[in-house]
Amino acid sequence: MESGMSTGLPFPDISPEIFALNLFGIHLALRWYALAYIVGILIGWRLAVAAVRRPGLWPAATPPMTQAQLESLLTWVILGIIAGGRLGYVILYQPAFYLAHPAQIPALWQGGMSFHGGFVGVVLTILIFARRNALPLGGVADVIALAAPPAILLGRIANFINAELWGRPTSLPWGVVFPGDAAQTCAGIVLGQCARHPSQLYEAALEGLLLGALLIWLAFRGGALRRRWLLAGTFFAVYGAARLLVEFVRQPDAQFVSEGNPLGLALHWQGWGLTMGQILSLPMLVVGVAVIVMARRKPAP
Repeated sequence: MESGMSTGLPFPDISPEIFALNLFGIHLALRWYALAYIVGILIGWRLAVAAVRRPGLWPAATPPMTQAQLESLLTWVILGIIAGGRLGYVILYQPAFYLAHPAQIPALWQGGMSFHGGFVGVVLTILIFARRNALPLGGVADVIALAAPPAILLGRIANFINAELWGRPTSLPWGVVFPGDAAQTCAGIVLGQCARHPSQLYEAALEGLLLGALLIWLAFRGGALRRRWLLAGTFFAVYGAARLLVEFVRQPDAQFVSEGNPLGLALHWQGWGLTMGQILSLPMLVVGVAVIVMARRKPAP
């Protein structure tokens, strides 16, 4: 983990808003962040449709759902992402603030979403949807796992454009000088050139591009969809491992940083500890590996 000052790469001059209109005193804007999730969900949906339309990919040549059911599930998943992501951020990262200001909880436009909260929201959505429609839970989970990485990839790129969720200070040549006093504060001192890890792009590459490419290959070339839960387990394990790694260079959430805890560890003991992101990702890795082992132990159809 590097620290210190570096000239770094200048942050690109990209506005978080693609375009904006002021109508009757109301500011309306289309932001890269919103567009990223819209496009990511659409790409993921098309991947899911392509898989459902190919019966030969599935056990007994039977997809887990029809295309009509998949379209209905998409609406449920979007609601699960929004509700779970927001509530996860409120509960895990800023409980004291939102307890004092409950009216701010629905204010999604002000930012504040948790991937792990959104993940829990999607899991609950899948459980309810599969039960209500008598669908195989493992097959539904595999479909959603295949569809998820494009939104993660584009969402992390949007985080970079928004100049948020940046990494720790670094002297590496690809460090980026993000705007704002918060990004320019290194070791408690506001500097003019504090280069930081572009951790958003690391996550985009690992959690989005690499994971997405792996799942597409496993689904369409590797025969993974014939073993229910194998694709879902791979998603859990690879995402959990990737997030654990990136957390070593990602700037911790401000509420965890103090003079006695400069690394922002949410759980620490005698110099060892984990950030909140690592605490939430470690169970994903463990569960993912267990699910992969379980899926591979079943005889191939």
